Amino acid sequence: AGNWKMNCDLAEMEELLAGIKNNIGSVPNDVQLMVAPSFTNLHPAFESLRETNVKVVAQNMHQSESGAFTGEVSPSMLKSIGIETVIIGHSERRSIFNETDAVLAEKVSTALKHGMTVVFCFGEELKDRKADQHFEVVKQQLKEGLFHINDADWDKIILAYEPVWAIGTGETASPEQAQEMHAEIRKMITEEFSKEIADKVAILYGGSVKPANAQEIFAKEDVDGGLIGGASLKADDFLAIAKSY
Repeated sequence: AGNWKMNCDLAEMEELLAGIKNNIGSVPNDVQLMVAPSFTNLHPAFESLRETNVKVVAQNMHQSESGAFTGEVSPSMLKSIGIETVIIGHSERRSIFNETDAVLAEKVSTALKHGMTVVFCFGEELKDRKADQHFEVVKQQLKEGLFHINDADWDKIILAYEPVWAIGTGETASPEQAQEMHAEIRKMITEEFSKEIADKVAILYGGSVKPANAQEIFAKEDVDGGLIGGASLKADDFLAIAKSY
């Protein structure tokens, strides 16, 4: 999944999508590709990718159905232009825009109510890891923001573990650190729900994934893919990462 953040105007997006479409045949059929452009580019991206199996994903949405929320976008608005999946809880939404676990729980509920798939992001900051609190922080984020859902809802959930200290910093959790956390996440889900759900849910790793390190990270048993930031803005790099799985 490529999270483009606040990058690419319309012309730049069209160039990037052309690079992806022209070489998409090199990606194995069992690898699901997703791209998350800005709100202004969601519908053009959807139209451009309509004949491919690449899903277009929103980077965010509001928890309300409608109302006086200037600048915000509702789930029904997203669905009306063909968008069925939304990223919720990205670390930048948490830190820069002060989205709390309670707000994220509302967003998750609203998205699921509208039949949308949720890519739910979570992860610890550097201070948490240094204090050996990373497992506790992740467990709280999952418990407060996601674990209110019911068993059937898990069919619409994709998890994305993103150690905040490894996002856009050039630092990357070692493959062993990624595997350790992903395995712990499955354990948390098993304890709260069931082993069947824990084994089935996809857990992506996000944090400075590049073509050079992707294969080693994806080789780990509990890493099911990646939430890619900067490297997803270059078609060749994004596709090289996809081919690494």
